[in-house]
Amino acid sequence: MITMELLGKIRRMHVRDNIPVEALLFQAGYLTVLQSSQPLPGQWVYTLGYPNREVESSLNAGLLGGFGAPERSSFETRLKLIDALKSGNLAALSDLFHAFYATIPHDWYRKNALAKFEGYYASIFYSYFAALGLDIRLEDTTNKGRIDMAVLFEGQVYLFEFKVVELTPEGRALQQIKDKGYADKYRARGEPIHLIGVEFSKASRNIVGFEVETIFFR
Repeated sequence: MITMELLGKIRRMHVRDNIPVEALLFQAGYLTVLQSSQPLPGQWVYTLGYPNREVESSLNAGLLGGFGAPERSSFETRLKLIDALKSGNLAALSDLFHAFYATIPHDWYRKNALAKFEGYYASIFYSYFAALGLDIRLEDTTNKGRIDMAVLFEGQVYLFEFKVVELTPEGRALQQIKDKGYADKYRARGEPIHLIGVEFSKASRNIVGFEVETIFFR
């Protein structure tokens, strides 16, 4: 079980001893070697990943606390998230995450420079889905680019693109999914594909745009 105490210990060792976080997680058994290669004589390259979905779920549930999520509310949010996905209620999904970002204490932002970057907001999205043990593909490669996050769940495909409006004009998140034809990669599955553009604002520290379009390939 991943706990905040363990994550705090790993962080302190990383800072104090300058040990890479991935090395600490590997030593603790939360990452394993998925692939290895020897591109040069005597030089090995290892690809690390989660040993199973249970470990991935536990780790990301623990990370949510590090992102400023109160433990009780983050657990309740995960329960509501799985219900929204099962029912295909994307409006509820938007409301759920908007409410979640509103619960993060303002002091957390003052003490953490990460909140200035798109990756912070996107990481929270990812951690919530990963904490449920779902089939998630990050930076999902296509012939025209990379999908920020793809989620496959109960016969439906969810494709997410994340933007920060201070860095990119509003309305670009969903438009990028459409312009790049990201849905084409999953059209052979014959399942509903939900294109979801999520836009954040560093000023409001919340979601300011959540556009959805669902398509069906015959």
